[in-house]
Amino acid sequence: MKVNIQYSKSLLQKSLNFFLALLLVFGIQNPSWANSPSDNQLISSLAQGNAVTDPKALLRYALPIDNPTIRQIQKDLEDISRHIKGKRWSFISSDVKKSNVSLKLYADKILKSIPSELNTQAQGLLSQLDENINNLNEAVKEKDKDKTIAKQQEALNNITSLEELMVVGFPFEVPDEYKNLPQLKGRAVVALETTQGNLKIVIDGYNAPVNAGNFVDLVKRGFYDGLPFTRAEEFFVVQAGDPVGDKTGFVDGASGQYRTVPLEIFVRGEKTPIYGQTLEEAGYYLPELALPFNAYGAIATARPETQVNGGSSQFFLYRFDTELTPPGFNLMDGRYSVFGYLIEGKDVLDKITTSDKIISAKLISGQDNLVEPQ
Repeated sequence: MKVNIQYSKSLLQKSLNFFLALLLVFGIQNPSWANSPSDNQLISSLAQGNAVTDPKALLRYALPIDNPTIRQIQKDLEDISRHIKGKRWSFISSDVKKSNVSLKLYADKILKSIPSELNTQAQGLLSQLDENINNLNEAVKEKDKDKTIAKQQEALNNITSLEELMVVGFPFEVPDEYKNLPQLKGRAVVALETTQGNLKIVIDGYNAPVNAGNFVDLVKRGFYDGLPFTRAEEFFVVQAGDPVGDKTGFVDGASGQYRTVPLEIFVRGEKTPIYGQTLEEAGYYLPELALPFNAYGAIATARPETQVNGGSSQFFLYRFDTELTPPGFNLMDGRYSVFGYLIEGKDVLDKITTSDKIISAKLISGQDNLVEPQ
């Protein structure tokens, strides 16, 4: 028996109506698209700007750090991806130059956010970053698209490593009522071997420690080995984690208890995640989330539609579709707990059907970040 993940068109219409009301409140009368009732036209008008859809970029932004300098260099380097398809070399060159200038002028500000005992490692990464940006600049001058992409990724990998060094401790405490559940206080990497190939997923406990801890704990137990994919819908989700038998989730063999995990959503600017209620119920409207459903392969906890704290072992990988979830207007956000992103194996996820299964789920790294229940 699968746990249903539902997409509510009524929620879409309600949100669109609310947005129209906001326009009226702020004095924007009769926008050009308001005379047409088409959902697609409304969504198109709402979907302004450039949402971050790269999973590695989302993971970088989700790190609990505060260093404007490294974030600006990251932003400039990531902006290259927006221009590379159209070969807008002047814009790409500008991005590279800005990142180069920032690094040379403000490297000391980057180092200030890194513990002194990691200074030597950080200096080495800064040197590598400087070299990679110089190599990137040469690739741009040559207008070599493939080389530019490769050098951009090398530089962004340096950025990731530097930002990870800036994380000190864990940013908050999980509420006492959930301390009986496993917690992931940091990150982990999980490899899923499937009948279609391999998937590599980064699990983020910084922003969803309970849901991430639950998943990593079950991976460690071998719970997912051999389980089938119970749902595979094009442009929506691939779902797994339903155990053999009558139960729809995990039962601890030692205690005999059925484990459930709460809905857990981290809104940027807040100090802790919101637990046990959707963002709509909590009064948030289209907030910026630490772990949004922007990326193809976002992984989240499945739950019964009417039970926000009813998730257990079942999870789904999101097959991102821009019509269903346009930039800045994703109706899945705030209703399900995202706890990581697929970073390798998009082509494999594309091919999975309900005829496939998980051969094995293995924890590659991050075991030390898993905290057992108290």
